[in-house]
Amino acid sequence: MAGPIPLHNWKISKLYSIVAVFVLSYLFYLLGVWQHDGAATPGLGATTTCILPRNTTTPKGQSSTRTPLDFTSHHSADERGATTFPDETIKKYPSCSIKYSEYTPCEDPKMSLKFSRDRLIYRERHCPEKNQVLKCRIPAPYGYKNPFKWPVSRDLVWYANVPHKELTVEKAVQNWIRYEDDRFRFPGGGTMFPRGADAYIDDIGKLINLKNGSIRTAIDTGCGVASWGAYLLSRDILPVSFAPRDTHEAQVQFALERGVPALIGIMASKRLPYPSRAFDMAHCSRCLIPWGQYDGLYLIEVDRILRPGGYWILSGPPIRWRKHWKGWQRSREDLNAEQTQIENVTKSLCWKKLVEKDDLAIWQKPTNHLHCKKVRKNYLPLCPAQDPDKAWYTNLETCLTPLPNVSNNQEVAGGELEKWPRRLNAVPPRISLGTISGVTAESFQRDSKLWKRRLSYYKTVNNQLGRLGRYRNLLDMNAFLGGFAASLIEDPVWVMNVVPVEAKINTLGVIYERGLIGTYQSWCEAMSTYPRTYDLIHADSVFTLYKDGCEMEDILLEMDRILRPEGSLIIRDDVDILVKVKRIADGLNWDSQIVDHENGPLEREKLLFAVKLYWTAPASANQQGSETS
Repeated sequence: MAGPIPLHNWKISKLYSIVAVFVLSYLFYLLGVWQHDGAATPGLGATTTCILPRNTTTPKGQSSTRTPLDFTSHHSADERGATTFPDETIKKYPSCSIKYSEYTPCEDPKMSLKFSRDRLIYRERHCPEKNQVLKCRIPAPYGYKNPFKWPVSRDLVWYANVPHKELTVEKAVQNWIRYEDDRFRFPGGGTMFPRGADAYIDDIGKLINLKNGSIRTAIDTGCGVASWGAYLLSRDILPVSFAPRDTHEAQVQFALERGVPALIGIMASKRLPYPSRAFDMAHCSRCLIPWGQYDGLYLIEVDRILRPGGYWILSGPPIRWRKHWKGWQRSREDLNAEQTQIENVTKSLCWKKLVEKDDLAIWQKPTNHLHCKKVRKNYLPLCPAQDPDKAWYTNLETCLTPLPNVSNNQEVAGGELEKWPRRLNAVPPRISLGTISGVTAESFQRDSKLWKRRLSYYKTVNNQLGRLGRYRNLLDMNAFLGGFAASLIEDPVWVMNVVPVEAKINTLGVIYERGLIGTYQSWCEAMSTYPRTYDLIHADSVFTLYKDGCEMEDILLEMDRILRPEGSLIIRDDVDILVKVKRIADGLNWDSQIVDHENGPLEREKLLFAVKLYWTAPASANQQGSETS
């Protein structure tokens, strides 16, 4: 009979067994990961082609023959129709009627007739019920072409893209817009700047400093075709322009075709969809907003979104009414009463009137409310405790939004911002003061580095991201701290940064403190913009955010509505979610591929790159006749 096994031999044997089990477990783990990313994932092997990095070779050393997506824009103006897919199991989304070519679901003129005319409430957002949401693809008008590249697009827009000549007649003497053959030309004129927007901005620059970087973000209320915003961009000032969808056809659509940031919007009964202390400058040039009426309700809202020390600029009625009253076809008494109303409201807001010269008047918001709180006579009451950044279907109130507390009169409420361009990468005051839950200066800086690395990776897949002029209008559907937009700051693009109202943390104020722009939005509803607004859409974890909230199909149909033909998409999400997205994308006639995470194949998060293929509505009988004649 054998004797007992020595203790040291037993330990060595057990150690070998543990190592063997570990090695086998790791091998089976790698096999499982390979199967999950490929054949073992339901539907992935059948419907998804992964893009290999361009420097990848096959196992035999030969170059890969996989075909990458074509992100270039190279269609001719007469291309139409769509590629058909052989897979009958994919739900196909038909084309909507051509009457929906400019459909804006939440600003539908027909639906608006059901609502009150008081304070123009009928022009606010009124979205369709769930059973009224369209399940079809919005067509581009026949002959649609890719917009001119920036900065040429500032002055030229294809007629086929926005086929409306009404403004060329209505605003002919004001030098807004001219029709020339197959395009519109925008000379830069406006109702209150007959010498052009550039000269008008020069006049403003003589009264306040537009060159030292202290003014970066601006809002233009009632923007027309956004010439003021268009010419601010060349001065490194980033505007948001808005106007209602009204009888002036396609004002905001013209702005977007020109490559100028704009949204459909109106000042009526709800707060504007921006955080408090967002803009360095607000502007109204004959914007027809009744500033002195309703107890100053609309100026109170401008005060909420203006940064401490920010400026409000007004030109047009009633400014300089003694000279213009006859041309405005209003009585002197009426205009004098309107200006008196405005002056009284601005005083109640604790604003200081800096100057009134020629056709311009400029007021400045105080840097804090310390003095206003001490001397409450003639000032508006402070609003009770509330969230000043809450601005999604939030009612306007006739009270003053209090600024954050300060210890002395020289201190800037909420923290002083760096001048542009240092503002972009400096730690925003909302973060440094600890008002954004879970975000620190260190995590902010890590996020900035992360997005620089991610953008570099994006460019290896979509090489058009590195080509100047390919993209102009960009949308980030879940922007967080604005890292994606910040990483593109050297390119001639602008990014509308959306912070979903369902997000756990409201970070839109941080985005504005970086000198970027954005808006609130629920992706369970349509965005306040026209079809074909954006050249590129970026969506980071959007479908995870809404997986229990609203239909994936409806979000993707909205993305299709607001994306231009031959526009691009980048969608980041869990691989199982992206497989479902891919199937709907195929039904929308997008050319799409799923690729690995920038950290490699072991990450569950993947990326879907896609291109919306070019197609338009068919030619009408008149258009066919003109082609053959």
